[in-house]
Amino acid sequence: MSTEDEKLLKEAKKLPWDERLQHKNWKVRNDANIDLAALCDSITDPKDARLREFGPLFKKTVADSNAPVQEKALDALLAFQRAADADASRYAKEVCDAIVAKCLTGRPKTVEKAQAAFLLWVELEAAEVFLESMEKAVKNKVAKAVVPAIDVMFQALSEFGTKVVPPKKILKMLPELFDHPDQNVRASSKGLTLELCRWIGKEPVKSILFEKMRDTMKKELEAELANVSGIAKPTRKIRSEQEKELEEEAVAETTGANTSEEAVADVPVEIDEYDLVDPVDILTPLEKSGFWDGVKATKWSERRDAVAELTKLASAKKIAPGDFHEICRTLKKLITDVNLAVSVEATQAIGNLARGLRAHFSGNARMLLPVLLEKLKEKKPTMTEALSQTLQAMHKSGCFTLIDVIEDVRVAVKNKVPLVRSLTLTWVAFCIETSNKATVLKLHKEYVPICMECLNDGTPEVRDASFSVLTAIAKMVGMKPLERSLEKLDDVRKKKLSDMIGSASETVLSSGTAPITTSGAATSARGTADSLSMKRSAASMLSGKKPVQAAAATKKSGTSKSTAAKKTDGGSQSKASAAPEIEDVEPAEMSLEEIEERISSVVKAETISQLKSTVWKERLEAISMLKQEVESLTELDKSAELLIRLLCAVPGWSEKNVQVQQQVIEVITHISSTVNKFPKRCVVLCLLGISERVADIKTRAHAMKCLTAFCEAVGPGFVFDRLYKIMKEHKNPKVLSEGILWMVSAVEDFGISNLKLKDMIDFCKDIGLQSSAAATRNATIKLIGMLHKFVGPDIKGFLSDVKPALLSALDAEYEKNPFEGAAVAPKRTVRVMDTSSSTSAGPSDGLPREDISAKITPLLKNLASPDWKVRLESIDAVNKIVEEAHKRIQPTGTVELFTALRGRLYDSNKNLVMATLSTIGGLAYAMGPSVEKSSKGILADVLKCLGDNKKHMRECTLTALDSWVAAAQLDKMVPYIIVTLGDQKTGSEGRKDLFDWLSKHVSKMGDPSEALPLLKPSASSLMDKSSEVRKAAESFMNEIVKICGQEVVGRNLKDLPSPTLAIVAERLKLTTIHEGYSESVKMVTTSMSLPSKAGLKSSKHGANDRGSNVAKPVSQRGLPARASVTMVSTQDHAQSQSLFNIKDSNKEERERRVLVRKFKFEEPRREQIDELKIDLFKHFREDVSLRLWNSDFKRQIDGIELLQKALPSSGKEVIELLDILLRWFVLRFCESNTTCLLKVLDFLPELFDVLKDQSYMLTEAEAAIFLPCLVEKSGHNIEKVREKMGELIKQMVNIYSLPKLLPYTLEGLRSKNNRTRIECVDIVGYFIDHHGTEVGGLMKNLPSVAALTAERDGEIRKAALNTLATAYKNLGDDVWRYVGKLSDAQRSMLDDRFKWKAREMDKRREGRPGDARAALRRSVRENGSDIAEQSGEVVSRSVAGSMISRDNFGYADAHMDRHMIPRQMPAATGPADWREALEIVALGLPEQQSVEGMKVICHELTQAADPESMVLEDLIKEADRLVSCLAVMVPKTFNFSLSGASSRSCKYVLNTLMQTFQIKRLAHAVKEGTLDNLITELLLWLLDERVPLMDDGSQLLKALNVLMLKILDNAERTSSFVVLINLLRPLDPSRWPSPTPTESLAVKNQKFSDLVVKCLIKLTKVLQSTIYEVDLDRILQSIHIYLQELGMEEIRRRAGADDKPLRMVKTVLHELVKLRGTAIKGHLSMVPIDAEPQPIILAYIDLNLQTLAAARMLTPSGPMGQTHWGDAASNNPNPSTHSADAQLKQELAAVFKKIGDKQTCTIGLYELYRITQLYPKVDIFAQLQNASEAFRTYIRDGLAQVEKNAAAGRTPSSLPLSTPPPIAAIPSPKFAPSPVQTKSIGSRTDSNEDASVETQQAFRSQGDDARLHSMDQPTDRYQTSAGTLDALRERMKSIQAAAVGHFDGAQARPLPSMNGSNMLHGGTRLDGEPQQQSNIPPMDERALSGLQARMERLKSGSMEPL
Repeated sequence: MSTEDEKLLKEAKKLPWDERLQHKNWKVRNDANIDLAALCDSITDPKDARLREFGPLFKKTVADSNAPVQEKALDALLAFQRAADADASRYAKEVCDAIVAKCLTGRPKTVEKAQAAFLLWVELEAAEVFLESMEKAVKNKVAKAVVPAIDVMFQALSEFGTKVVPPKKILKMLPELFDHPDQNVRASSKGLTLELCRWIGKEPVKSILFEKMRDTMKKELEAELANVSGIAKPTRKIRSEQEKELEEEAVAETTGANTSEEAVADVPVEIDEYDLVDPVDILTPLEKSGFWDGVKATKWSERRDAVAELTKLASAKKIAPGDFHEICRTLKKLITDVNLAVSVEATQAIGNLARGLRAHFSGNARMLLPVLLEKLKEKKPTMTEALSQTLQAMHKSGCFTLIDVIEDVRVAVKNKVPLVRSLTLTWVAFCIETSNKATVLKLHKEYVPICMECLNDGTPEVRDASFSVLTAIAKMVGMKPLERSLEKLDDVRKKKLSDMIGSASETVLSSGTAPITTSGAATSARGTADSLSMKRSAASMLSGKKPVQAAAATKKSGTSKSTAAKKTDGGSQSKASAAPEIEDVEPAEMSLEEIEERISSVVKAETISQLKSTVWKERLEAISMLKQEVESLTELDKSAELLIRLLCAVPGWSEKNVQVQQQVIEVITHISSTVNKFPKRCVVLCLLGISERVADIKTRAHAMKCLTAFCEAVGPGFVFDRLYKIMKEHKNPKVLSEGILWMVSAVEDFGISNLKLKDMIDFCKDIGLQSSAAATRNATIKLIGMLHKFVGPDIKGFLSDVKPALLSALDAEYEKNPFEGAAVAPKRTVRVMDTSSSTSAGPSDGLPREDISAKITPLLKNLASPDWKVRLESIDAVNKIVEEAHKRIQPTGTVELFTALRGRLYDSNKNLVMATLSTIGGLAYAMGPSVEKSSKGILADVLKCLGDNKKHMRECTLTALDSWVAAAQLDKMVPYIIVTLGDQKTGSEGRKDLFDWLSKHVSKMGDPSEALPLLKPSASSLMDKSSEVRKAAESFMNEIVKICGQEVVGRNLKDLPSPTLAIVAERLKLTTIHEGYSESVKMVTTSMSLPSKAGLKSSKHGANDRGSNVAKPVSQRGLPARASVTMVSTQDHAQSQSLFNIKDSNKEERERRVLVRKFKFEEPRREQIDELKIDLFKHFREDVSLRLWNSDFKRQIDGIELLQKALPSSGKEVIELLDILLRWFVLRFCESNTTCLLKVLDFLPELFDVLKDQSYMLTEAEAAIFLPCLVEKSGHNIEKVREKMGELIKQMVNIYSLPKLLPYTLEGLRSKNNRTRIECVDIVGYFIDHHGTEVGGLMKNLPSVAALTAERDGEIRKAALNTLATAYKNLGDDVWRYVGKLSDAQRSMLDDRFKWKAREMDKRREGRPGDARAALRRSVRENGSDIAEQSGEVVSRSVAGSMISRDNFGYADAHMDRHMIPRQMPAATGPADWREALEIVALGLPEQQSVEGMKVICHELTQAADPESMVLEDLIKEADRLVSCLAVMVPKTFNFSLSGASSRSCKYVLNTLMQTFQIKRLAHAVKEGTLDNLITELLLWLLDERVPLMDDGSQLLKALNVLMLKILDNAERTSSFVVLINLLRPLDPSRWPSPTPTESLAVKNQKFSDLVVKCLIKLTKVLQSTIYEVDLDRILQSIHIYLQELGMEEIRRRAGADDKPLRMVKTVLHELVKLRGTAIKGHLSMVPIDAEPQPIILAYIDLNLQTLAAARMLTPSGPMGQTHWGDAASNNPNPSTHSADAQLKQELAAVFKKIGDKQTCTIGLYELYRITQLYPKVDIFAQLQNASEAFRTYIRDGLAQVEKNAAAGRTPSSLPLSTPPPIAAIPSPKFAPSPVQTKSIGSRTDSNEDASVETQQAFRSQGDDARLHSMDQPTDRYQTSAGTLDALRERMKSIQAAAVGHFDGAQARPLPSMNGSNMLHGGTRLDGEPQQQSNIPPMDERALSGLQARMERLKSGSMEPL
């Protein structure tokens, strides 16, 4: 550079940036851009101000006309973009436009940098600007500029993804580019399209772009789309996300977390096609099309065409919003059009509108939905299909959610048409499957109950659909929402649901894993490639193109290479690429000179030169020498490839001399067989030459040997693959024929394990068998014959399309090479396993299997089509696909196919079921062993088809089983076969066929021991009623005995029940089975022969053949005549034994084991009968059990007679074994033998009488065993049997309570047998007549009876009317309230019958209907419990008041035997009155009786609430006992409910308590101890975490809360305060339930205290209005005890910790002081105020008084003239008279204010009267000078009336009376200058509470003594002690004096009190004035306890004198 240029540049650096960058000298501009780039690189802060300065400069610099300067300007721009942040995007538009205009046509480097700049703008969040500039770029006329623009869009999309780069604009650009004249532009646009497909899916791109393409372009793109796979993921992030990621990494580093990129990988964003298209307006063209006229046309075709036009217009991807309401109203009418075509078209139009409008269609969709759901009743497939698609479209399009349409769904599932119900639920299942988890979590609470209800539907399709909905919910949100509902299901449904959920989840897993894996692999491969080192062009996406820098990428990244290999080389390369090391099989070029140079150390130079000689002898000599040298080499591996290359070059494969050729081949053979690893490259080098040598007869042997050596070295798979190509293309036919012959020998030597059989078979078919040369065809036939030897006849399926002549030749060859399979051991092995060939080899049988998943997926939907023809076509199509796959298929995709076929096994069309069985067999055969995993248990469904009564169906099933057992082993089928043999629905023919089939196949089992589990079901079948089944089972078991041996079989059968074991031993002639067994079992072996032949009851099954006595005993196989003799003799021997054996009886265990459905009768299942037989033989004497379990009814009758004889003396044993007897009776009821049944019905009444005498009540399990059957069979067709059964049900009330018996009887009303219903109605009438309507909920069930009056059967109507007439007799006209909703006709019938009943009653003089009930109620009210007591129905029982520990509560009384409950309570009739009901509650009887008792109590409490009721006074006496009993029941009922029972009893207990506490007088009668127990229990259950989990838990919590509030409102407030203050202490741990691991005892106590505090707050809030209702002395005592127990240290500690309980106590005390003022000190009678140290409460009272006085908040109604414990009078001996007068005036003013108020006038007058009595010299009317004359008159009259009442001993009882507080403390008389200064020590501040003073009469006679005694005390004592304390001490002295003297006349006369406990009281005057009689009543003794105790101590001298 010249000095001038340097100077110029130096000067230019001083210029501003804009001037430098726009300088006329290009060097200055260039230098400025370099400096700018360096400066931008040095800036680290993106907010640097200089960047804002540089931003506007680039729009001009990048457009520089000088190319080098332009390039530097782009460098500067790139540096600027890297330094800046998203704020820089403001400059993007101008800069991008400049780049588009100037840079895209420049140098390649410039273009590349321009593209990088564009990508950085995208990174800086200017994607929209970037795409706008690209729109301009692609319109450039120069194609050279368009390709980079497309490429940069491609790169932006592939790096940033569609979340950053919106694809909508790109999709708009592409159609123009497809038709671009330039080929490169078209190729790039295709690549960009393919990249879009990776991001947004193929379908959206196709639907948007394909319609705008030419056909050729479509075909090209279709071909390319096949190569697009996986889901794309972004590899680059925008700047803001990068910064966020850096911050997160920094945080992670500081916290030590290891966060990987994979952990925070973004989930691919799904792009909705809807968002990519523009909306289309369809309303305007619809108007023009004449739509409105068309839909109103009378011709259906015109209506259809009009709607079809709408359907066509609405098929647009996105419809512009508008007013579609009128259109939808029209469509709503057309849905129900009479013409089906119009209706279908309208439905499709709605679907299209929903798809196009989406959310804008929501209102209309809601309107149309009910009509569409109703239309589902249409059975035509076209209509059903259209409706399904439309409904699905409405949900998928987001028109509504399932939450929005819950009401419509509820209506639809209750539709009377089953098809509507099932299809609605199917649609709901689809909606749930396509919803997200959050939505399903919201809606499952609504839909699960609907489904649970539909599970009870009578139509199987509806039940299946509801199962599908539950499965879909479980798949989405798991099983938790279903748990509560599942508990209500029976086991069968529970199992079915869990199976469906299990199979669904496995299906999801199996179908969802594959694509995820591939996409993950693809993205990881792409992610590793560095975006800067390899910029891919759009055209590189096309399969025919390669990336521009592919070579560089290959060197840098191995993963990229493997990805490319995947795309180009197919499946084998993809698997090889996964290997850790890939061998390069293609040899690279190497010159002879290079070979010579590298091999010179191994081979002499003269040997090589001789090999090049033209003289054949020299060459022969040289090759011989080389052979010797090679054989002498020890390390041949290093030079093996070089030697092979040398021999291929010299003498080479063109050598003409045969000897030289042979030597060369021998050397190569030696090398390949000697080296450790022979490179595949060497095989490739030699293979062509060797194959040509095979064709030559002279070198053939050597060449074949060499090829075999190659196979040993690298594996036959590789050699064969290479040979196929060589032989296919070679011109010499000998190469082909001889090569195939070598292959024959190679297959024989190596087997097929390393070969790709599909390639070989294709080669044989396409090349070998198609050859014109006979030698080649013959050689191929031999090769196929050799394959047959290894793979068997399956190979024939692959050659079915070969010419017939060749097929016959092949068959002949097959015979020469019979199938040997696994028995053929390979003669040679491969030294180094070829990984690619071994991994790609097929399964063990070697033959290739085809993936048919793509073909079967479209058929799955049709398999469930409503049209049977479509279903059949689909099944045939599956068969055809399997045939086309040569009956060799892969398991991929077959899970869904088997699921669909499972549904067809239950098809209503039997032909379809048979076709399905054939298809399943074919699939199993074609899949092989893998069918076991893919079939998902379909074998169980296949085996169920054996239960069909058609022989052809069973044969089809057995054929399918043959195919299955050929594919999978029999041992895998055993579990399914065991279930089938035990299934009742498998008929005798089915079991017989199955046993025959098993006998045929069991000998072929690999491991015979796998068949042993079949022994037990087979043993049960030996006693089947069908002789064919028994014979087949015996034959099968004999086969097992032959295979496994007697010993093994005997060992496996030892735990069978002895009767079954005896039969098995006798039939199979097992000798080992008797060893170690008792004589009784041996006896059974002989004696059971006869009944076993006739068919024992244990194997009876089905509704019609259980325990049938039709089959008569037949002697078979020469049964010894002495067998029966043996039986009789053993029975005679057994007579001496006890008839019952209860030694090991566990009744509870048996009851748990016998699962029966409550109320509803079900036929005994096979396994239940087996268990009964075991129990019978275990617990009954053998002769009895043999008789009872005999097929001959006469023997059964003998057994019953034996039981009858033993019954009177064996009561306890019968009770223990009652459940077994009842199960046996049920079997007899199910039989058709009348004689035996009548004998049973004679025996049962005797049995029930014994149970009644034993006071036994049936358990729930026993009732559930017997009662459903008894009720169901009570409608027997023989009248005598019916009568006996009816009497038996009536007798049941003696041993099972009527309320529990009633549900069973009512279940009979729903029976299908009309006679049963009639009998049950009559029995209900009997219960009403004999036990009343109010017992057991009979009235609630009258609607069920009334509903039967609408039945067609006249007998049922008659019986129902009679029963209702009986109810009318009892209830009178009240019966109409209980019969429910009836039609007019029913009401008319009932009215007539009731009138007739009334007339009948009148004739018989039975009174009027309902009179008896009313009379009974009156007598109960009048006589109490006398009547009940006379009948012996009430047993008094005391209930302890103290609460028992919660852990000891159980529902059943621990002290009463479970079965032997004394018959003290009338179980059948329920309680007659409330006293009896109270006894029931007190006894703690089981739930039903207690609930009945509480019902009666609640009824009486409701009556007592009536003011006119006379019951209240009686109830008050029992109130405490009632609440005490209920408090005990609270934990019992809650614990019982927590154990799984219903919460019914809990609700009744809480309701009864609520009723009690609603009546204030009852609530006040509850004692403090009872209240303590109750409140504690209620608060504990409020805190129990298990309560919300109970049935109706939220309601129970609410009830507990409301009850607590009611107790606080109405209970005696003093008791409430005392109880709650006591509960503030930590609760005894035994009161808590067992501690949970989550919470400590301290935490629990804290929560409990918080609740108690809340209760106290509620009481304290209303204290101002209730202050006169509480006993302040008691409350203060409780507070005192609480504070003293804590102690000052603990109080200080808790105060610092802000302890809630302590703070609450202080609050209560503060409120009391605030309300009562200094008068509070007069209520400390129960506090030991003279104790040392002083009680803590005194300090707190003092503190509160001072604080309140300072704040002027003391209540004026009760000041005492002092605010501290020190007495003002003692400190000031001459107190001011003025101040005392002022206080009295203040007191009088407050009283006058009360008198002026209407509500408090009475109490005011009483207080004023008290003041006049205490201070007679005070003129009260002087205070009323300003008052009106009327007011003064009112006061005079009022005082006169009060004085008159007091003289008569009456006080106002309606309002509390308050005592006026004294003015000042009382000094000694000598310090009392005027009466105004004196006060009464005995006077009390609270007239409503107990006082601690003696009676007035006690002090009247002792007044002078007391006064004199007090005057004798020295005055200094008063000066040194507290005022009030001195006053109290003075009173105590006077009490002592009175006690020592004469106490005559001290009588306490109580006056009427308020609220039961509040007493009025007065005090004694100790001043010098004469005592006035105020007639104030004394307090009860309890209130005096504090002072009396101290008085006693004074008397005894234990207390020092005051």
